[in-house]
Amino acid sequence: MKQLTGIDASFLYMETPEMPMHVAGLHIYEPPAELPGSFFHHFRDFFLSRMHLAPVFEKKLARTVLELDHPGWVDAGEMDLDYHIKRATLPAPGSFAQLEQMVGELHAVPLDRSRPLWQITVIDGLGDGNVAVYSKMHHAAIDGGAGMAIAAALFDMSPEPRKVKPPEPKKPTRKPTIEERAILGINDAVQNVMRQQLKAMEAIPQMLGTVTDMLLPKKSESGGGLPGIPDVLAPKTPFNVTITSQRSFAAREMSLTDAKFVAKATGAKINDVVMAICAGALRPYLSERKALPKRPLVAFVPISLRKPGDAEASNQVFGMLCPIATEIADPLERLQAIRRTAGDSKALAGTVKDVSPKDYTLLGAPILLPGLAQLYGRIGLADVMPSTTNLTISNVAGPPFPLYCAGARILALYPVSIPVHGIALNITVQSYLDKLDFGITADKRAVPDAAKLADLLVAALAELKSAVETMPKPVQN
Repeated sequence: MKQLTGIDASFLYMETPEMPMHVAGLHIYEPPAELPGSFFHHFRDFFLSRMHLAPVFEKKLARTVLELDHPGWVDAGEMDLDYHIKRATLPAPGSFAQLEQMVGELHAVPLDRSRPLWQITVIDGLGDGNVAVYSKMHHAAIDGGAGMAIAAALFDMSPEPRKVKPPEPKKPTRKPTIEERAILGINDAVQNVMRQQLKAMEAIPQMLGTVTDMLLPKKSESGGGLPGIPDVLAPKTPFNVTITSQRSFAAREMSLTDAKFVAKATGAKINDVVMAICAGALRPYLSERKALPKRPLVAFVPISLRKPGDAEASNQVFGMLCPIATEIADPLERLQAIRRTAGDSKALAGTVKDVSPKDYTLLGAPILLPGLAQLYGRIGLADVMPSTTNLTISNVAGPPFPLYCAGARILALYPVSIPVHGIALNITVQSYLDKLDFGITADKRAVPDAAKLADLLVAALAELKSAVETMPKPVQN
C-alpha cells in the first residue's frame, strides 16, 4: 500500500456532499471522418488499451487499521467499467449552453470512494457534430502537473495513435492478515508522527530566519517596506458564502496571441494578464449587483512545486494571495497594479514555501478532520467568518501543438475545478495551441449566471487589447 501524503489526504478530509473534491476537464473532440459505429465505443476501447499507462486508474483507497493515519492506494482488482466510462446525449439542438449545464450537473456528483476515484462521460448530440469528453478525478490523487502526465499517456501528437506496450500480467500477492495489518498500521502511524515532529524541529531555524526576513524592511517591487504582504483580510463579496451541492459552469476560449500582445506591450507576464482579465470581468459583474467592494478583491493563486520531469500522481502545490485591483477603473492601470502586487506576492510565497510542511501526520485524522469539515459547512461559518481571499484563479500551461485522442483532434481543453465554502468561485485557465481556454466553476446559488461572467471575461481581454493599441508610441531619437 502506498500511503497518501498529508496534503493528498486533506482533499479527502475536506470533502462533504456540498463540497466534492474532484477536478475535471471538458475536452471538445472532432471525431475522425467516416468512423464506423459510435465514438463512445471507439473511445472506450481506445481508453482501455491505454489505461495501464497511468497506474492511478487502477488504484483505490484503503483505510489504515483503526483509521489512525492517512489512507493509502492499493490495486483495485476487477473494476466496474460501466461506472467509470459513461455515455450521455444532449437533447436537441445540442447547444454549448446545454453542454455547460450538463457539465455543471455532472460535476456536482461526488465520486464513489469504494472504487478508483475517476469517471469519464462521453457526451454526444452536440449540434456542430463534435463530441465532448468530461473526465473527473479526485484531487487526492492528482494536481495540475500530474494531470498533464496522465494526458501524456492518453494523448497523441498525430491522428494515428502510437503503439504502446500491452500491460504486463499482474503477479498475485499475499494479503496480510488482520493481525499483521494492525501491527503495521500502528507502527506506521507512530513512526510517521515521530518523523513529522523531527522534520518540524529541524525546520525551526529556517522558519525563524524566514519570519525575520519577512519582518525586516525591504524594498519591494510595489515600493512598500515589506515584500508585498497583502491585506490580512479580503473584502466581503457574494462569493464568500457557504456553498450548496449545485454547480454552475461556463467555458470560453480567447486568443493567447492577444494576451501575449498585451503582456509584451506592458511588461507584464501572461499570468498577470490572466488575472487582469478576471478582474476586468468581475468589476462590472459585481457593480451591476451593487456588490463591488471599495478595496481590491484578493485571489488565491496556486503555485506548482513539481520539479521538471516529475510525473508522480500526487499533489505538489503551494499558493499565494494576490490583490487583483478591482477598485481601479482603467484597464492598463489595473494591469500594472496587478503586475506589481503579483511580483511581491510571489516573492513572499517563495520565502514561505521552502519551510512550509509538505506532509503531516495527525493521529485519528481520517475521523477527526472530516467531522470538522462537515461542521464548518453545516453551521454556515463561511457566511459570517472573514476571509483572506475572494476567489481562486489558476493558470495551467498547456501544449502549443495539436493533440489527438482515439484518432480525434482535440479542439479545446476547458478546466472544471473546485469551489469551496467561503470561496464559491473558481476560474481556471488552460493554454492550448493559440488559445486560452477559461473554465468558470462556481456554486450555483452564489453565481447562477456563470455564462454572463464568462462573456465579461471575453470583453475584458478585448478592452485590454484596445487600450494597448491606443497607448502613445515611444518617441524615437
